[in-house]
Amino acid sequence: MKIIFDKIGSTGKPVEVNSKGVHLVGTLQKSGYHRVTLDAQMEGEVPLDCDRCGKHYIHTLNTKLYLKLSDLVSEDKDDLDIIEFLDGKIDVLYILESEITSIESAYHYCAICDNNDEAFEVEF
Repeated sequence: MKIIFDKIGSTGKPVEVNSKGVHLVGTLQKSGYHRVTLDAQMEGEVPLDCDRCGKHYIHTLNTKLYLKLSDLVSEDKDDLDIIEFLDGKIDVLYILESEITSIESAYHYCAICDNNDEAFEVEF
C-alpha cells in the first residue's frame, strides 16, 4: 500500500495492511511540512526459532508502532527514528515488513529457555 506523501493532511488518514500473518491498523497524519507520523497497532503471530535451544515456536505480537516519516533527507542527528521516503510515496507495506524482519532478526528465547538460568549444552 503506497500513499502519496502530499495527500496526507492534518486529520488522520486510516491505513490497514497485512503481511506474513501480521496485521497493521493505524493512521497517517501530517506533523510538519515534510513530516508525517504513523500511529499504528501491529497484531498477529510471527514464527521464530529459540536462540538457545533452536526450537521453533510462535510469538504472539501485539505492539504499538509510532514512527516519524519524511519526504526529505533528514539531517537531524538528535532524531534517528525517521524513515525517509524520498520518492514522495509512503509504502506502508514496506514499513510493516521491515518491522517483522527486525523482530525476526533479534534474539528470542522460547518460554522454557526464557525462565532457565542453568548452563545449556547440546551434543550432536
